[in-house]
Amino acid sequence: MPTIRKAELKDVDRLMEIFDRARKFMTAHGNANQWINGYPGRDFMESEIKEGHCYACCDETDGNIIGTFCFIPGPDPTYSHIEDGEWPDDEPYYVIHRLASDGSRNGIGEICFDWCFSHYPNIRIDTHRDNKVMLSLLKKYGFTRCGIIYIANGTPRIAFIKKNEANRKKI
Repeated sequence: MPTIRKAELKDVDRLMEIFDRARKFMTAHGNANQWINGYPGRDFMESEIKEGHCYACCDETDGNIIGTFCFIPGPDPTYSHIEDGEWPDDEPYYVIHRLASDGSRNGIGEICFDWCFSHYPNIRIDTHRDNKVMLSLLKKYGFTRCGIIYIANGTPRIAFIKKNEANRKKI
């Protein structure tokens, strides 16, 4: 089973490789508009690492990074306004952003979700309407669609929530 640890600045090159691969994968699967213009960039990811939000999912045999995600305590300003639905409550939550894998093995998204829920029971996430792979994963994992939010560049994202009280511990 892969392990998850906080990402370190020395990991940035590998994370950027994973994001490059993820952009190509998304484009090949009909989602060419989610991570555009090199997003997420190196400087941005370095700041996420320094802030302690970025995590690395590592292969259990050799320690190589095979996936990454950011796990950020709310409130997320882009979630303050929601259309075509609503958040079920105003309880504290964490947000998963920038989930990506290198494609070397299946199930990295679920492993990351499991880790996040082992640390906090109320999680929100959003994705582009063309990200069919993530939409399928969110449905499979039991996330509930809440509505449409708009990210900083003004483009819409479908927003989801899931609560899970099991195995709660603090980060």
